[in-house]
Amino acid sequence: MNTHMDTEKRDNKIKLVDILKSVVNSMLFPLISIIIAMLVAVFFVMWAKHTGFIEGAQVLFKAIWNGSFGKKDSTIETFVYVTPLLFTGLANAVAFKTGLFNIGVEGQFMMGVLAGTVVGMMTGIPHIIHILILLIAGMAAGMIWGGIPGYMKAKKGTNEVVNTIMMNYIALYFSNYIVMGPLNKKGLAQTYDIQPSAMLWRFLGSENRLNTGFFIGILFVILIYIFFWKTTWGYEIRAVGLNSDAAEYGGINIKKNIILAMVISGGIAGIGGAVYVSGIQYHTIQLTGFTGYGMDGIAVALLAKSHPIGILFSALLFGALNTSSISLQMSNIPKQIVFLIQSIIIIFVAADYVYKWIIEKRKKEANING
Repeated sequence: MNTHMDTEKRDNKIKLVDILKSVVNSMLFPLISIIIAMLVAVFFVMWAKHTGFIEGAQVLFKAIWNGSFGKKDSTIETFVYVTPLLFTGLANAVAFKTGLFNIGVEGQFMMGVLAGTVVGMMTGIPHIIHILILLIAGMAAGMIWGGIPGYMKAKKGTNEVVNTIMMNYIALYFSNYIVMGPLNKKGLAQTYDIQPSAMLWRFLGSENRLNTGFFIGILFVILIYIFFWKTTWGYEIRAVGLNSDAAEYGGINIKKNIILAMVISGGIAGIGGAVYVSGIQYHTIQLTGFTGYGMDGIAVALLAKSHPIGILFSALLFGALNTSSISLQMSNIPKQIVFLIQSIIIIFVAADYVYKWIIEKRKKEANING
């Protein structure tokens, strides 16, 4: 009896060690990429301000901290920016896990904003019900916008990257048509505001933009984690992403899972757009270009290795960098340094993916030749 218990304890310890090693290995490269990006940024600050390394590092990190977490208002704005990144990061992660590149998260987010605005402008609906309908409308719009390229990929074999990019532009111009046409608020390049009954609660006061949408984002992080690792659908999606040939051999329907992943991805982006209009913006504006949340979501998902919990921290990093741009300018540091840091992080993370792809390809070739 004691021998059996000792063996079980030893096995549990081995499993725990294996899990810890897996976590460390998965987080190691992203952490290294962040450190290298910061070091490169310090050298640019040294060049811009003609200072030494220590002083340059102090100026840079102090400016980023003050601009993102140094004051109450900056902390609030950081979490305001983090909120949509949680949704767009998760949306990209679902696609990445299936081996797909959903570049259309940008358009799906915009359609969520537009659908949320249309429903939010309706009158005579009780508060909680109005918010639920608004969120469902945003999710439905995103699901349709993601499902179309997903269906074309699965049934017709067309490239999802090209299709989703085209869907982005359709979403942009369709949104602008509605904003400047049927829903236009006269004299302004925007729609009318949504009804108060459709607005999410701003729990730190109406003058602050942080709202309960942030907690909805956290909820989705948990739900997607459960979906990936505790459900059959999530297992199948991950299996397709890891090795589609092996997954198909094992009886998994590849086409069904491609469509499912794109629909789920689009739905998450769409509900993110609905949360954005319900808690932050209150209306849809005419756009001269993309919002950027979908594109930033790609970087968030890449840095987090498409892990839902990692996306929470990755979104926090990108949110802090973006909200610190004003503080950087006040310290006579070009705000473009933020884009430099983000770009270097993406390059290094992408290099890790390429390296692993090359290793896997060589292993396959060795197995075939052997």
